[in-house]
Amino acid sequence: MIVIVMGVVGAGKTTIGTLLASQLGWEFADADDYHPESNVEKIRRGIPLTDHDRQPWLDRLQQAVGHWIAEGKSVVLACSALKRAYREKLCADPDVKFVYLKGSATLIGDRLRSRQGHFASESILASQLADLEEPETAIKVEISTTPEEIVDEIRKGLHLG
Repeated sequence: MIVIVMGVVGAGKTTIGTLLASQLGWEFADADDYHPESNVEKIRRGIPLTDHDRQPWLDRLQQAVGHWIAEGKSVVLACSALKRAYREKLCADPDVKFVYLKGSATLIGDRLRSRQGHFASESILASQLADLEEPETAIKVEISTTPEEIVDEIRKGLHLG
């Protein structure tokens, strides 16, 4: 199974994805690692990415998901997956499941202001919220609780204990 933990910048994708993968004994991957350097630089400067910017990133992610499925790996992938078209591209198999980390702009903004060491900052939150097409079929989890409670809810939703 491939579980894609999705949401806007600052929703907790990496924190939750890492914890979920650790609890399940699965591999963890961060979609940020698949961005071309030009995208990272734009994000660092607070410039929102366009669909054109995201295309090579999505192609790399689609290939990675396909390899994991072919190899029979179970992976948790932290990925914004903001638009329906992006999710459709990544959903290469019925064993790809989406988990949507949902939170208020205020809560996420507060988190971003206190975050250090990440190339994405609060400056791109508004554009990501504007781009976000909330998923209809994902497991939706409110992010106002603790990471452990969020992961417990995800595991129940995925029927993984």
